[in-house]
Amino acid sequence: MRWLCALCAVLVIVIAVLMIKIALLHRAADEIRAELGARLDADTNTLIAISCGDRHMRRLAADLNVQLRLLRQERRRLQSGDRELKEAVTNISHDLRTPLTAMCGYLELLKREEKTEAASRYLAVIENRTEAMKQLTEELFRYSVVTSASDDLRYEDMTLNSVLEESVSAYYAALKGSGITPVITMPECKVKRRLDRKALSRIFGNIIGNAVKYSDGDLEITLSEAGEIDFKNRAPQLDEVQVGRLFDRFYTVEAAKKSTGLGLSIAKALTEQMNGTISAHYNNGKLSIHIAFAQSGTTSAM
Repeated sequence: MRWLCALCAVLVIVIAVLMIKIALLHRAADEIRAELGARLDADTNTLIAISCGDRHMRRLAADLNVQLRLLRQERRRLQSGDRELKEAVTNISHDLRTPLTAMCGYLELLKREEKTEAASRYLAVIENRTEAMKQLTEELFRYSVVTSASDDLRYEDMTLNSVLEESVSAYYAALKGSGITPVITMPECKVKRRLDRKALSRIFGNIIGNAVKYSDGDLEITLSEAGEIDFKNRAPQLDEVQVGRLFDRFYTVEAAKKSTGLGLSIAKALTEQMNGTISAHYNNGKLSIHIAFAQSGTTSAM
């Protein structure tokens, strides 16, 4: 009977030791998970350090540290390449702007000279192509500036109502030329946010400009008290795949007229720099672009 009691005591001790071991391993696993998450989320050079003495867990932490070093090297290489690309785009677009401006000037002079009907036709083609190239160069320059100048945003208190009204007014001629009469719905209260006014105007302007290109003759703009703005228009020439790529750089569809494919990319970049969200949806032949900015002020009666 004594040997049975002794055996039970040994089993209890072994089970207790194993339970302690398992608890320590669980704690070490949680520690590694927390350390790894912190290292992935933060831009830091520190590595995973654990207090557990288990050699298997320490080996796992060491292997993860190797992968962290490799990941950081790739991240630095990517950031360096992205920075160099932006600088190259800025330099190229800047170098092209001056000769293009000069070309446009000479074209204006040529238009005043006497010429044959054929020469006038060729000149119109040259002028059209030059203007398209100038527009693309300007958009390239703006995009490179926008994507690399988030620290240059100047925040101020403003009402989304007034900025939206100003943006629609600025595109009055373009909208009228495309036969579009926008239907605007706004709340009676002022929807206040702290944003960069110039950037917000650019966002609204680019989206309205996109409607001029794609709309089938209508445009609905709705501003809610929650700071959400919806732009909706019929666009039967689009499909869900195309709409899913509207924010991609340089992406255009065949229906776009003289589109550079950068307008909505710029709108997306600026929106996200100001901690907003932007998305595009397509349903029953209608394109909908939704923008939302986080609450930064209270609303009051107008």
